[in-house]
Amino acid sequence: MMNVEEFVKKLKGRKNLTEAEVNYVLEKYNIPTPPHIVVKEEKDLEKITFDYPMVMKVCSPNILHKTDVSGVKLNIQTKKELYGVFKEMSKRFPGENFLVGKMEEKGIELITGLIKDPTFGLTIMFGIGGIFTEIYKDVTFRLIPIEKYDVEEMLKEIKGAALLEGFRGIKVNRDAVIELMLNVSRLAQDFEKYIDQMDLNPVFAREKDVVVVDAKMILR
Repeated sequence: MMNVEEFVKKLKGRKNLTEAEVNYVLEKYNIPTPPHIVVKEEKDLEKITFDYPMVMKVCSPNILHKTDVSGVKLNIQTKKELYGVFKEMSKRFPGENFLVGKMEEKGIELITGLIKDPTFGLTIMFGIGGIFTEIYKDVTFRLIPIEKYDVEEMLKEIKGAALLEGFRGIKVNRDAVIELMLNVSRLAQDFEKYIDQMDLNPVFAREKDVVVVDAKMILR
């Protein structure tokens, strides 16, 4: 896995992680994220090795909700557009880093994450994600750690369960969803005394795999 104590120590008391830092943690626990790179200067764009379309996001511990400040640009199609977006973002967010990632093919949008309950401790959450998370509140919770049977129950408990069971020909790799949840649980166990909350939303669940498209983590 990873040396959690050493990782937290390097943050020097900082509570909010950048998305790039969260992705680094997720990858250590075999939780899939899109191909991505952090850029600071225009010349860093030359280091990109993945294909278009791309997405660019401001990558700062001081900006947790990037869409609220128009800090995300989706569906960048060409090199010319990429450089133009970088110049515009650099003017609006001077001195900040930017995460450039592969624009992923959509799937069923899920949410998972961790929440520190004042009574019960660290809990894991699962449900229907995307922009409608706060409207539908279609989520379920368990205390960590969880086992495979716990995940299978969680998948059945949400109102949108049919979306994971072939509704109208929609194909979702349930095994990949289960593996994702078990890996999040393992991460939670290692970070239990440090973490306050983590949101992985949306997670695209597709026919062959799952991928975490946006990630946030706050430490205690």
